[in-house]
Amino acid sequence: MKRRGLRSPAAPDSDQPSSNVEPSPPHTERPWGWFEDLAEGAGYRVKRLHVAAGRRISLQRHRHRAEHWVVVSGTGTAELEGERQALAAGSTLFIRLGAVHRVGSGAQPLEIIEVQRGDDLREDDIERLADDYGRPLDC
Repeated sequence: MKRRGLRSPAAPDSDQPSSNVEPSPPHTERPWGWFEDLAEGAGYRVKRLHVAAGRRISLQRHRHRAEHWVVVSGTGTAELEGERQALAAGSTLFIRLGAVHRVGSGAQPLEIIEVQRGDDLREDDIERLADDYGRPLDC
């Protein structure tokens, strides 16, 4: 299992302050905001998504993974299989393999912890059906 963002406390005789959190890993920028990988292992990957205020991800589906989203801050709207659902901190959403989905933020940024489960968790497992930013569609 790979884990990011944690480190051992500094040694007692060290000049560095003791801390169990190091700076966040680099973000991967997208037109809608950014994401970062938090952990991964056999058959799973955990990411933090930051959807900038007033933005949304592409309408998409995945052929090799299901996702479970937990909203940790902000508000927004999810579209899942043609249904709309309001989101706020504490909301959860399960996106089954192959389900058409997207999420958009409200007036404030939206942060989501995303747990992916599947046999292929590469970033290119996205079938893009609609996109606000002119990226190529797969339909």
